[in-house]
Amino acid sequence: MTDFLSHLNDAQRKAVEHTEGPVMIIAGAGAGKTRVLTYRIAYLLHQGADPFRIMALTFTNKAAREMKERIMQLIGPAKGRNVWMGTFHSIFARILRVDGHHLGYPENFTIYDTDDSKQLLKKILSELQLDPKVYHPSYLLNRISNAKSNLYSPENYLADQEIVNADHAAGKPLTGELYRTYNARLKRANAMDFDDLLFNTNMLFRDFPDVLHKYQHRFGYILVDEYQDTNFAQYHIIKQIAAAHENLTVVGDDAQSIYAFRGANIQNILNFKKDYPDYHLFRLEQNYRSTKTIVNAANVVIENNKDQIKKKVWTENEEGELITVLKATSDTEESTLVANSIFGLKMSKQLPSKDFAILYRTNAQSRTLEEALRRQGIPYKIYGGVSFYSRREVKDLLAYFRLVINPNDEEALLRVINYPARGIGKTTIEKLQVLANTHKTSIFNLIAENPTALAELNRGTVNKLQEFVTMIRSFIVQLESKSAFELANHITKSVGIVNALKEEDAIESVNRIENIEELLNAIMEFSEREPEPDELGEDGRPARSLGHFMQQVALLTDADKKDEEGGDYVSLMTIHAAKGLEFPYVFIVGLEENLFPSIQSLGTRAELEEERRLFYVALTRAMKKVTISHAETRYRWGSLSLSEPSRFLEEIDPVFIETPRKLAKSSFAEPAKSPLPGRRPMPTSGAESQTSGRDDFQASDTENLETGMQVEHQKFGFGQVVKVEGSGANKKATVHFNGIGQKQLLLKFARLRIIQ
Repeated sequence: MTDFLSHLNDAQRKAVEHTEGPVMIIAGAGAGKTRVLTYRIAYLLHQGADPFRIMALTFTNKAAREMKERIMQLIGPAKGRNVWMGTFHSIFARILRVDGHHLGYPENFTIYDTDDSKQLLKKILSELQLDPKVYHPSYLLNRISNAKSNLYSPENYLADQEIVNADHAAGKPLTGELYRTYNARLKRANAMDFDDLLFNTNMLFRDFPDVLHKYQHRFGYILVDEYQDTNFAQYHIIKQIAAAHENLTVVGDDAQSIYAFRGANIQNILNFKKDYPDYHLFRLEQNYRSTKTIVNAANVVIENNKDQIKKKVWTENEEGELITVLKATSDTEESTLVANSIFGLKMSKQLPSKDFAILYRTNAQSRTLEEALRRQGIPYKIYGGVSFYSRREVKDLLAYFRLVINPNDEEALLRVINYPARGIGKTTIEKLQVLANTHKTSIFNLIAENPTALAELNRGTVNKLQEFVTMIRSFIVQLESKSAFELANHITKSVGIVNALKEEDAIESVNRIENIEELLNAIMEFSEREPEPDELGEDGRPARSLGHFMQQVALLTDADKKDEEGGDYVSLMTIHAAKGLEFPYVFIVGLEENLFPSIQSLGTRAELEEERRLFYVALTRAMKKVTISHAETRYRWGSLSLSEPSRFLEEIDPVFIETPRKLAKSSFAEPAKSPLPGRRPMPTSGAESQTSGRDDFQASDTENLETGMQVEHQKFGFGQVVKVEGSGANKKATVHFNGIGQKQLLLKFARLRIIQ
């Protein structure tokens, strides 16, 4: 047995060997949490515990599968395979298959996924003739899920006057009744949704004490992974089953509790000592993942949280590089700096793309990063999501643009003819497709040019179809007269996509609206930036119509598909999606107030502390090097807004940050020669371009700036003013900088020094 435990450090070994009673194992980032849980189960089996009496609960099937495989390697397949190990939902579904009949469910009940649930809610709304814009299925499902996670039945929900009043105030007074109808329809179909697997297990144990007694004595040992992520329903089940023997082991890290929006309750882990006063606490504080610099910087940040279980994570790893902070003038430049830094590190250190990850607070931030990586020829992949231009709401708006550019684009028309809902139903659309085929024309032309062919449709439906065509035609006549942004912004407001998303009032709607905003930002930047040679029209003028933008998007999408073919790519993901992963080089972008921390998380100390834990998670994903970036300006709804650096940046001790003076003397290698003939070598670090200015740089008043003047920019160096246009806050200057080329600058942000 000595060999069996020799792979553990002293703290890990003590946590494994203490098998009896309530145990909490607090594991810092990179401290071998999963390893300890796995070895603890293997040790129990080695000590003679019956595998059928061990229950281990995880949050992912992948984690359960990997742990079980490792246990079988350590102790042998005969015992290892019989441990009750799986996700909360899979284990409790197993229990309900056996004993759900007590609640009136057959053994072969169906489990509805999210789409199934939404479809059922749509049918109920249709039958009751309720407006799906008011009672959007996503909103209803989110409301029902929250109720079930907190063990609120429809009867509890309707009896709680505070909840009922809240629904009335939100203009959705029938939410409780719809919850009751939805549950009744699930039951009639012998079905449960995902939340029912937890809710019904609780009801089973509450209403049938004999069943609870059976499982309390079935499981002599219960182990829970990621305990900080449990919600109230999960917590309650665990507490009930563990009540007989109290051989409960929970493993987690309160500093990585980041899923409150999904119902996770950090108080479950913080209050473990109140639930089990005789518990034993083991701290795993040695980090095996990151450098000393990263570990110590993360420690300093998380110390600012009041609600936490104190620990001091440490490592024997190398000191490592200091954290680099990239300061950009705009979000577009921020992405360029990040892409340049990755390119430089790849070339100078001969690193594969898979060594890099870019982490952001919201999915919408990926757009400028994707474009910057493409320009550098760096392959990437969106982790836990889809490419920006492939997201549903982005594709919806792009479909309108496609239809305006080419009204015969059938796929685009079918995607948006009834989105947002305008009373054109599925039956009507099917009839239109048949009629268009019969008359050998497009659906758009059928409606616009052949009204007699629509005779079999009722007058009200025909009017709605013609109103749709008229709207699209009104956009078409503006194609050449309006800029890409002007027309795109007009279309977005006219078709009502943003209002439709707001009416859904679901968690994911916020991200979808942000993605619409980001698409408009992309079009604004396209309309204003200096064109490349191949973007000039036949008359030599910049090609800046919506049609030209769509052509660019189509090419980018093709490049995106090629980028994702191989296995060696930079990973782009939200910080929430990054939890549990690790990468040698991590870039954390958008460290600005109201973005990270999010403006929606500044209402209470608890919300702010969760944002800080999210930043802690981001820092501790890195093994070798962390680079943080922020922008002074960021586009929001097509307008440039000032941004302030995040408070989290100030919380990092400066001793762990690479200052501009240190950056200039950094150990980066010389820029690698370009692998492509004629291509200008890129800098090895975007931070280098940030530090080219003088320490005593003083910006001038540019109110009287004129064409021909010589100026200096703190980053771009010396140049000559080529053109000045606009006035007031929108006054812009085009400057030709030596060795760089032309840049268009918004003077209120540019900080130029006039030389002569």
